[in-house]
Amino acid sequence: MNQKRDIKPEDLYDFELISGPELSKDGKTAVFEKQWVDKNSEKIYKNLYLLNTENQEISRFTTGKQLDMNPKWSNDGEKIAFLSNREDEKQFQLYLIPANGGEAVKLTDLNGIFGEIVWSPNDKEIVFTFSKKDEKLLEMEEDDSSKGLTQRTITDMFYKNNGQGFLYRDKMHLWKINIENLNIKQLTSNNKFSENNPVWDNKGDTIYFLSNRDENPEKNPYLSDICKIDSEGENLEVLDSRRGSKHSLNISPNGNYLSYVGFEIKEKYVKLDRLWIMDVRTNKEMCLTEEYDRNIGSHTLGDMGEATFRTPVWSRDSQNLYVQMTEHGKVTLNKVEIRDKRIKRIINKKGVVGKFSVNNDEIYYYFKSFTDPNQLYKYNTKSGEDSRLTEINRKILDKINLKEPEEVWLENEDSKKLQGWILKPPKFDKNKEYPSILEIHGGPRAQYGWGFMHEFHYLASKNYIIYFSNPRGGDGYGQKHMEAIDNQWGTVDYKDLMSWTDYMENKDYIDKKRMGVTGGSYGGYMTNWIITHTDRFKAAVTQRCVSNLISFWGSSDMNWLTQILFGSLKAPWDDFDNYWNQSPMKYMDNVETPTMVIHSENDLRCDIEQAEQVFTALKYRGVETKFVRFPEENHGLSRNGRTDRRISRLKNILEWFEKYLKDKG
Repeated sequence: MNQKRDIKPEDLYDFELISGPELSKDGKTAVFEKQWVDKNSEKIYKNLYLLNTENQEISRFTTGKQLDMNPKWSNDGEKIAFLSNREDEKQFQLYLIPANGGEAVKLTDLNGIFGEIVWSPNDKEIVFTFSKKDEKLLEMEEDDSSKGLTQRTITDMFYKNNGQGFLYRDKMHLWKINIENLNIKQLTSNNKFSENNPVWDNKGDTIYFLSNRDENPEKNPYLSDICKIDSEGENLEVLDSRRGSKHSLNISPNGNYLSYVGFEIKEKYVKLDRLWIMDVRTNKEMCLTEEYDRNIGSHTLGDMGEATFRTPVWSRDSQNLYVQMTEHGKVTLNKVEIRDKRIKRIINKKGVVGKFSVNNDEIYYYFKSFTDPNQLYKYNTKSGEDSRLTEINRKILDKINLKEPEEVWLENEDSKKLQGWILKPPKFDKNKEYPSILEIHGGPRAQYGWGFMHEFHYLASKNYIIYFSNPRGGDGYGQKHMEAIDNQWGTVDYKDLMSWTDYMENKDYIDKKRMGVTGGSYGGYMTNWIITHTDRFKAAVTQRCVSNLISFWGSSDMNWLTQILFGSLKAPWDDFDNYWNQSPMKYMDNVETPTMVIHSENDLRCDIEQAEQVFTALKYRGVETKFVRFPEENHGLSRNGRTDRRISRLKNILEWFEKYLKDKG
């Protein structure tokens, strides 16, 4: 048997990532996406694959260098609608393909951005969400002599989005297409509001959807209303529902209930997402998970593929809902009974449950673990049998040496339980002392855990101890844990990270003189906070960071919502000292730690000016530093950026730590 090798940055080219599965109504076939990278062009492509659930055979369904995405089965199981950019890589269209094979037919010829796709009950129509491209942009694209934009005029408060750029003036609205005659009709058009998450009622007469119909949506952007409209776009009605956040709308098979995920908005915005239902006959709402102190959703971080949140799925008898929950480094799959609100864990193993589909007693689901970025599984709820259906990336996984982390529970200085993990080098020797790197997650309302992290495996393979945890402020441990840093960033979260570091310092295999720290986004904020409050780390890498909460307000694509993320109830001019006291920039005069600054130039979540302030302050003070900027990339570089740039990022991080934490001679 050949000896396994260490993981490499270049392995990112060879990993295939999947998304799905979407199950046909008869449960016989599942469709899923598979993503791959063209090394020559550095472009990412996606094709569709079919899984026969009876014999577990997998067949490629679409081919070509394009992005085939978001497949949706017709109710009769004979057709699949999906989005693709196969004719124009810059513009997606809606396509239809027979489930038994054949050529895909283009249904639309629109210019703009597509969202959701939903079949009508009789399979004759599809409702989709769509935002039209601005007419001036279209004219310039069609005019070869055009010199481009002269100016941008902004009137909406929320006008940009990370990964997308400047938003079109036309908001997301409901559209409908007849798949037989290809007649397209726009159902909603008021640009004061946007619409999303459409679902048909069982008769096909009514479309329910979510929309913020507040008098001032920009000042109350977290609000969402349940609305309905008839199938011809008439008789729009806003249903009387509780004031709060709502997403992931679905309808029960018997048509009596709408389900959704969200929280009530009161004084504080930091709330757990809970599962709700509304009886459409009475408009009466009921929370099904109010007694369970966990977040509905999938918030475990990773850098290989996405364990996407799945809209809660109804059982066929309309008595139960299947939902994901974020807890203790895992994402579990659970069954919630609507009669007595009883919750039963269905899949509760060390890893992350992503999208899933339910067919009577069988659940088909995406799963990632710390040593495997993605596979499809089948779970039988009666027998408890859990079987893997795919061998994605088996060739490369069989070649590389990947280790499981050691799980740790410790008590911090406030006598609170803290969960963490320690990843040791593949050839760890307990008699040696190793340099170490503290990794800090972003969010902050997210968690590290059992998700695959290529970065952690790579750094560990270079003989570093990698340790990571979920300090207060993150997800997975309940409401009090999550709101602990509300309007007090850099307090108990800093305490928890230092308690974790203290714990590691006492390990015989840790060299106290060679400790490093890194993190991205909120993790970048905490890296900045740490280097301005302690010199215990000998090197740092701050990535896609926040450094100044005052200038962060309004410069992010979240706009003024950064104050909600931060936890203040006031704008910075009414709360200046509070914002500034919690900004690492205030304390830059304390920094002595050599610090690399990494940021993407198209990051609209944490604008690059946040990194520029840090770099300039470090240079001004004479602290050893380097500023690595990635052109064209956004906030998601480490997860879904261009592969050569992801590789460059990893190599820069390693080189910095090698320079300051290099092995003793």
